[in-house]
Amino acid sequence: MSKQSERPKYLQINYLTGDLILRNVRFFAFLGFLGLIYIANARYAESNVRQIQEIQKELKELRWYFLALESENMFNSRKTEMADRLRREGLVVAPVKPKRIIVRKKSYQHGH
Repeated sequence: MSKQSERPKYLQINYLTGDLILRNVRFFAFLGFLGLIYIANARYAESNVRQIQEIQKELKELRWYFLALESENMFNSRKTEMADRLRREGLVVAPVKPKRIIVRKKSYQHGH
């Protein structure tokens, strides 16, 4: 007798390769399909993470831009800064407060 016939059937090479694979073709196809889905899902998740990181970076840059503009606007709207800009244009800030004109309703209604 040869050594192959002395071994149990499940340890023989022919049994493992042929019969086992043929009986489980659908299972191996299913495992392959699951593997493809796993790979596709991983790529999709990675692309989402990259997109989120890009959007966060853009948001951070826009926030800094907004804060810089807001700071510049606050500086330019200060009373002394406005006076300096008016002086450069040749205008002078009035030394006295403006006078208020009061119109009585009676004279306004009658056309006087």
